Amino acid sequence: MRLKCIRLAGFKSFVDPTTVPFTKNMTCVVGPNGCGKSNIIDAVRWVMGESSAKHLRGESMTDVIFNGSTARKPVGQASIELVFDNSDGTLKGQYGQYAEIALKRQVTREGQSSYYLNGTKCRRKDITEIFLGTGLGSRSYAIIEQGMISRLIEAKPEELRNTIEEAAGISKYKERRRETENRMRRTHDNLERLQDIRDELERQLQRLQRQAEAAHRYRELKAQERRLKGQLRAIRWRDLDVQVRQYAAVISDLEIRSEKHLFALRRAESEIEESRQQHQEANEQLEQFQASFYELGNQISRLEQQMTHQKQRGQQLHADLLDVDRQIQENHQEQQQDKERLQDVVLLLEELEPEFEMQQEASEALEMALEEAEENVQQWQHRWDSFNQKDQQYRRDAELAQSNIQQHERSLNDLKQRHARVHDQLNGLEAPEENDEELELMQETALEFELQLESLEEDAESQKESLQTCREQLAERQKERENLQEQLQVSSGRLSSLQALQDAALAEDDPAQQSWLARHGLSEAPKLAEHLEVAPRWAQAVETVLEAQLQGLTCKQLQLPELAKGLPERDKADFTFIASDYPQPQLTGNVSESETLAAQVSIGQGQLPERLLQVIIVESVEEGVGRLARLPLGYSVITAEGVWLGHGWLRYHKGNTEAAGVLNRARDIEQLEQDLEVGRERLAELDETLSQLKSRQQELENRAGQLADQRMSVQRQKSEWDGQIRTRQLKQEQFKERQRHLNEELAQIRAREEEEQNLLEEARENWQLALEQVEAFSEEREHLQADRSQTKEVYEQKRQSARLERDKLHQLALRRQELSGQKQLAEKGVERIEQQLERLREKREELLMTLEEAQEPKEGSELLLDELIDRKAEEEQKLISVREKAHQLNDAMRQLEKSRAEHERDLERARTELEKMRMQQQALSVQREGINEQLDEIGGDLDDLLSGLPEDATANHWQERQNQVSEKIKRLGAINLAAIEEYETQLERKQYLDAQHDELTQALGMLESAIRKIDKETRQRFKQTFDEVNSWLQRLFPKVFGGGSAWLALTGDDLLETGVSIMARPPGKKNSTIHLLSGGEKALTAIALVFSIFQLNPAPFCMLDEVDAPLDDANVGRYANIVKEMSEHLQFIYISHNKIAMEMADHLMGVTMQEPGVSRIVAVDIDEATALVDV
Repeated sequence: MRLKCIRLAGFKSFVDPTTVPFTKNMTCVVGPNGCGKSNIIDAVRWVMGESSAKHLRGESMTDVIFNGSTARKPVGQASIELVFDNSDGTLKGQYGQYAEIALKRQVTREGQSSYYLNGTKCRRKDITEIFLGTGLGSRSYAIIEQGMISRLIEAKPEELRNTIEEAAGISKYKERRRETENRMRRTHDNLERLQDIRDELERQLQRLQRQAEAAHRYRELKAQERRLKGQLRAIRWRDLDVQVRQYAAVISDLEIRSEKHLFALRRAESEIEESRQQHQEANEQLEQFQASFYELGNQISRLEQQMTHQKQRGQQLHADLLDVDRQIQENHQEQQQDKERLQDVVLLLEELEPEFEMQQEASEALEMALEEAEENVQQWQHRWDSFNQKDQQYRRDAELAQSNIQQHERSLNDLKQRHARVHDQLNGLEAPEENDEELELMQETALEFELQLESLEEDAESQKESLQTCREQLAERQKERENLQEQLQVSSGRLSSLQALQDAALAEDDPAQQSWLARHGLSEAPKLAEHLEVAPRWAQAVETVLEAQLQGLTCKQLQLPELAKGLPERDKADFTFIASDYPQPQLTGNVSESETLAAQVSIGQGQLPERLLQVIIVESVEEGVGRLARLPLGYSVITAEGVWLGHGWLRYHKGNTEAAGVLNRARDIEQLEQDLEVGRERLAELDETLSQLKSRQQELENRAGQLADQRMSVQRQKSEWDGQIRTRQLKQEQFKERQRHLNEELAQIRAREEEEQNLLEEARENWQLALEQVEAFSEEREHLQADRSQTKEVYEQKRQSARLERDKLHQLALRRQELSGQKQLAEKGVERIEQQLERLREKREELLMTLEEAQEPKEGSELLLDELIDRKAEEEQKLISVREKAHQLNDAMRQLEKSRAEHERDLERARTELEKMRMQQQALSVQREGINEQLDEIGGDLDDLLSGLPEDATANHWQERQNQVSEKIKRLGAINLAAIEEYETQLERKQYLDAQHDELTQALGMLESAIRKIDKETRQRFKQTFDEVNSWLQRLFPKVFGGGSAWLALTGDDLLETGVSIMARPPGKKNSTIHLLSGGEKALTAIALVFSIFQLNPAPFCMLDEVDAPLDDANVGRYANIVKEMSEHLQFIYISHNKIAMEMADHLMGVTMQEPGVSRIVAVDIDEATALVDV
């Protein structure tokens, strides 16, 4: 594999598309300083993925783009393409099949960098991965630039190790190991997250399992509840159906009663109708007589009024006739006056009309002359306005042009100042120092802090969980202690209450009794109840039998007589004494002690009371009755409940005295004392546990605080490093952005300057043109002003004459209008009076006719009046008779109405009751239908439900059963019905996550195995390469120096991490370190090391940039001979100013800069040149 050619375009000084061919294995690049020779090597490194502008001798990555020269403008992008010949198959992998491989990189002014592999866009990583292990790369040993020789020798052991690793071809293994470690770290993270999810799912599954079981139980109970609800509805339907049928029978009876009442009502109504018809006929007859009687009265009244009115009417007509005659006379006089005025007005109008017509003609002639003069004025005004507009426009153009000139001059001055300011800012812009190694170190440090922070966060989380657990335990113990303390307080209070009751029951709180006992030396005598121990089941029976004896004091039998003599006579006291040494009586033959009540009682000292031996215990009253029949006199039987039977008597004592329950109370007191003792011991244990938990909590809180402090410290340091990294990145970004902004601003300023200059010239031309036009318009202005004076004078004269004539015409018109108005008024007055006279004449004729009618004879009216009075008396007698008959019929009808109302009330009551029954039946039917609908909704069949019910099934019983099931459902609490599906879903997810966990664990094991395999192979190859490079170095060093020795040494034992140091001793020197060598010696040593590596793992090509600069001619010759020897199987491209090195080259390539700032290639084939010279 070899480098075939380099294609450059816009890269640094190679602005034009340039192809640099490498046809021979030994190519020497020559040219003067600053011509761009090193740019060729920079181009190769840049395509190989170099990301540091500093290593490309720039400040930012955009510096590789041609930035212009004195004759050329800057370009927008740089492009480099490397073409490799892979016909020998040196490059393996997916690109090994290609005979030619082209790598290309482009960058734009915006900083956007793109990579291409055989024309296909790719990543930078794809480029670097191709050359892993081949010795090629952006910073490999195959490309030695200026100053790199000394850095190679003076490199740190870790950096020199990287060179050996590249030679060993294990850089790709290290890259794979790093990727594997990243995958392992991600896998570990995934495992932790997966484990958290699995733990959470486990907790959810436990909870969901409980909820699912509750949901199953809930569904079963709901099904049972639905079944019971359906049966309950069926029972209620059956009950309602029975009630509906019962109501139907009642409704049938009520309907029959209603029909009977309705028949009686209809009969009463029929009788009322007959009576009403008779009554109506009587009323009609009564109304006829009343009408006739009243009509006669009215006629008499009208006739009397008519006679009075006729007399008054005649008098009024005479007065109206006189008034009409007077009005006719007045209208005749007024009409004569209006006719005379009308004749006068007509004469005046005839005289005025010729004068008005003459004045009108004169006025019209003057108006036409005025319009002509006004038109002349308007034409002049139009010419004047047009002239003024043009004049003003030219003046405005001149002013605007002058303003534009001033504005453009100011803008140009501002732009020049701004141009100078921006240029100074651009020149004074300082690029921030780029140090990729330091930045990488800072990023690694920040990553270490981040890992440390994650570790601290995990510890803090663990501490938090422990602290939470401790707090929960502390809270539980505290709650347990509070509950226990509360229980102890309750028990203590109950013990005190029981003790007080027991003391009262045993009469230990009676001062008089205690005083008497103290006088007789019995104050310390024990009570019988204090010595007895009774089986709990038979305590009630023992108390029933012994009763007062339980309070008795035990003493010796000999003390009884003496105590009997000393009993108090007056004091109220109750004493019982029991001899503890009294012998036990013998039992009869058919009674054993085990069946007596004494077998259920034991006594601490002394003898049991003999009464207990005479009481037989039985399980029930029935058994006791049978057993009592077989017992001799003096014996009795008793049940556990205290039912005591004897021969001829029965006793049942529930215990309503203070002595009642003494034995149970004594047992409760003893139990409470034991419980209190155990509780106090447990309380002490809890106090000790609480103390330990509080100490543990304090320790955990202290540890949590320490972790928080450490976390804050690490977080602060990480933030500081992140801040420094971000600051560096921001400085770079800000510098690039500022530089880009200033360049853009400078370009904009230049464009604006050119634009403003053009605009300034244009404004000056416009200003000059406008001034010329303004001067040309001055003479035309004078002519127009003279025309204006003459035209105005003529117009004013004609306007004044026309105004005078209009005034005269207006006066005549006003007079003519006034006379016309007077004429019209006179004509209307004559016409109006004529109309009034006509109406008055008609009115006079009517009055005369009416007066004649009013004066006819009155004798006929008087005779008619007497006749009407006689007829009225006869009609009055008939009216009285008919009214009496109507009253009788009305009384009969009221009786019938009363009877009808009673029948109607009976019918209404029957109907109301019937409607009530129907409503109740309807309500029951609705309820029954509602139950049917409810059954349909739940899918229940009524017949099936009824057939499955027992005959004695009642709604109350079924309701109780349903309530019991509902109560069970209620006790289940809140039910998550989706828990079953959720449980199955989460279980399936848990199984899936378990499988993922197993797969990740297996993958992690495989990755760890791969790491071990990579480490093993890395150690082997590194050791093998180190030994071989060391062997070659020991052989080449004497050859390069002509003697001396050099070797490599490992700085540690771990072959994965150990550094590599180099030691060289030229002939005759015994220096202790390599730093004591001169520059030339260091260069030769580095050359020997590089060539030793090439002997082992030769890269496809080797590029050397003036590595012979510090060497003298003798050493240059040895250096050139070695290069010549190695060029037989290795491609060399080197830059040199040394003639000896130039002579050894097979191909000379010159770089020139005839055009300032632009590099060009001039190639010379030495063999062809030699052949030409020989010819």
